[in-house]
Amino acid sequence: MRKFIVMSLVVFLVLAMSVAYADITLTNASGETITFTDEEIGTIAASGEKPFEGVTITVTVNQGGPKGGISGPLYEWRDAWEQITGAKLNIVEIPYAEHYPKVMTDLMTGTGQYDGFFIGSDWMGELVAGEYIIPIDDYMKDPRFPKWDPDSLPPSIRTLYTWGDKWYGPLNDCDGQILYYRKDILTNPDYRARFKEKYGYEYNIPPKTWDELYDISEFFNGWDWNNDGEADSGIVMHLKVGAQGMYHYASLSAPFCILPGEKVDKYHNVYWFDPEDMTPLINSEGHVKALEFQLKLQKTGPDAQVAWSLGEAWDYFLRGKAVFTFSWGDVGSLVQDETRSKIKGKLGCSILPGSYEVYDRSQGAFVKFETPNVWGNTTGGSWHGVISALSKHPEVVYHLLAFHATNKISLWNVQRGWTGVDPGAKFHFLPPYGTAKLEDYVANGFDPEDAKEYLKAYYDNFFAPNVAPYLRIPGGNEYWVALDRHLSEAYTGQVSAKEALDRVARDWEDITNRYGRDEQLEVYQESIGYEK
Repeated sequence: MRKFIVMSLVVFLVLAMSVAYADITLTNASGETITFTDEEIGTIAASGEKPFEGVTITVTVNQGGPKGGISGPLYEWRDAWEQITGAKLNIVEIPYAEHYPKVMTDLMTGTGQYDGFFIGSDWMGELVAGEYIIPIDDYMKDPRFPKWDPDSLPPSIRTLYTWGDKWYGPLNDCDGQILYYRKDILTNPDYRARFKEKYGYEYNIPPKTWDELYDISEFFNGWDWNNDGEADSGIVMHLKVGAQGMYHYASLSAPFCILPGEKVDKYHNVYWFDPEDMTPLINSEGHVKALEFQLKLQKTGPDAQVAWSLGEAWDYFLRGKAVFTFSWGDVGSLVQDETRSKIKGKLGCSILPGSYEVYDRSQGAFVKFETPNVWGNTTGGSWHGVISALSKHPEVVYHLLAFHATNKISLWNVQRGWTGVDPGAKFHFLPPYGTAKLEDYVANGFDPEDAKEYLKAYYDNFFAPNVAPYLRIPGGNEYWVALDRHLSEAYTGQVSAKEALDRVARDWEDITNRYGRDEQLEVYQESIGYEK
């Protein structure tokens, strides 16, 4: 009898432990399920004890709603996360143009009404310098929290989530701009022959240089190449002021004005400012040539694009009205949505083109390369969560952010176009570059050839030998806003390219002086890896 009681107790304990630490299956707002192991979900969730019962946290995110970019996944998984933690999540949506100032006001006044923020990476310099957000390294080592893989990020993306040797945000979004094109149209033998007859050469697929892309875009602009009864365009861009239009220029201009070199010095691998005195480089000859080129390229697209925001430009391309666009990862996944797209299965993707000529400031002249000067980029926000230093519940915020950074949630987000979460981690990519499975992308609506093109282009972009430097110093958002405002003056024909960029440079000097030139220089040098 005694032996029976002891054995019964052992069986009871084993069963109790198996119940407490069994795999956890969570259901999202769309009714889909994901099963997590104990290690993946973290011990405090696996225990089933609802460790944050009664706690409410508030996080900010760009306005987008339950199916909006970046905001959508928070709604999609909110109930599931609340179920395992016992906490409540209050999502505060803020319009893009108002998000940064509202966050900074909350932090600078010490109000502390927000526990966390989904920030653009260009905010990082100001947030870190002001000690407004907290590092997460200790949380990352703690098995109580959901497990995510920081080693899966390429150096180009890792830089945006860290400062110095400290992590400030778990993986979420990986922004960069690649070239999207109509592979079916560019491979049409009749169109290729007609192009060669007019321009005297056969174009590459994809185009190797921006000049070649311009010729192709000009050729296809203004006639009905898709046989829909309407004239179509060569390219489409979103150029509306206040709607992230300036990012097009940042990506396009890199090969015209960044001179590659073995290290960062006064003349090599720099884009924004002279790393020795913070003189703006934005109105240098290379930048001006790039903007002049973009204004020429703009004419091979619809006139209305000067007033279009992201969604409007994307929809034009998705409807099959333009041969080219260059934008973020959202486009590649949105192409797969047949309720919105007519071009599924017809998509080509590549790293952005280069230039045979780049401005060398040391010589004060353009120099020619035998092969195109190509630069990858991390253009955009790479929107990710950080923890406010004013939060009373930082561990709860970290749990939420780490939950969304787990391989399974991250991959779920990347495989659905509406989430705004773009690929960048190795586990997002297909072999031999990563560990994702093509059949999983296909099961989530991707055409297999589209998926291969899309993921290979993003791998090439983020793991490129040269990746354009990213601006993330105090006042970063103000520098971007000034660039956006004056670029719009050029896009709308109010001023020349040179005058627009001269105005940007003057504004940038004012911003730098207001923040303190010496202080800005120190942070800028650190942010781009410049060593004296």
